[in-house]
Order: sequence, then C-alpha cells, then structure tokens
Amino acid sequence: MAITKRQRQVYDFISDFVQQNGYSPSFEEIGQGLGLSSLATVHKHISNLEKKGLLSRDYNRSRSIDLLPPKGRLKQAMSVNTGMVLPLMGRIAAGQPIEAIERPETISLADFVRSKDVFVLEVRGDSMQDEHILSGDYVLVEKTKIAH
Repeated sequence: MAITKRQRQVYDFISDFVQQNGYSPSFEEIGQGLGLSSLATVHKHISNLEKKGLLSRDYNRSRSIDLLPPKGRLKQAMSVNTGMVLPLMGRIAAGQPIEAIERPETISLADFVRSKDVFVLEVRGDSMQDEHILSGDYVLVEKTKIAH
C-alpha cells in the first residue's frame, strides 16, 4: 500500500507545519500551502492518508490531525522514496573542548526526518559515554531557539 507523490507532499506539509507552529494545519492552510484550490481534494488526500494509517483525526475538533509513524511496507516505501541528505557541520566536543564546526560534508539518510532544521555532528571525546554516545559517533541535532 504505497502513497502517491501528492499524499507524501500533504504528509510532509502537515509535519513541517506542526514542527513550526505546535498545532496541526486547517484544510484551508494545507490547500494554500500546496497550491490546491479545492478543499475536497485536500479532504480526499487526508482521508487516504488516514486509511493508510499515517494520520488520525478527531472529527469533532478542528486542527485535530495527528501524524502517525509509518509501519511495515509503507515505512519501507516512504524511506526508499525519501533519501535525505543532511549537512555534517563538524565535530562536537565530548571531553576536551574543540571547535564544533570544522568542514562541511554531507551524510545521506535513508530514514524519514521531519524537521528541516537538522544537521549532523561527529562526537569527539568520551564525556558522553554514560549516555552510550562514543567518540566517532554521529548525532542528529535539531536547531532550536532554546538549548535542551
């Protein structure tokens, strides 16, 4: 049970919108964001994604679209069709302080990453080994306004 290119665009739009705003978009916002003039078309794509188990919604509430992680064959299909390349911005110190950004490279990811503000750092040092993060490991970092 694969999804169409347009269904993938709808799924990605919802994901990005939720990441940026903290709540799900309205059908109108999805239509505007994807250049769809018909709300019936948006409804059709949302219904198909719901049937395929990629989202759920509460019919008694507005802005109630919840994305669900893809499973089984659908997860494989979405992963295969979405090769994502993230920038490797450098190394991160785990012990002795070093400069975090050295030389930009890229790392290709076959899995699905929801945020567009993600980059990769290579760990150097051993101060994070209690968290099972070792020197030479790569960590995905999401750029946020507040450090966590």
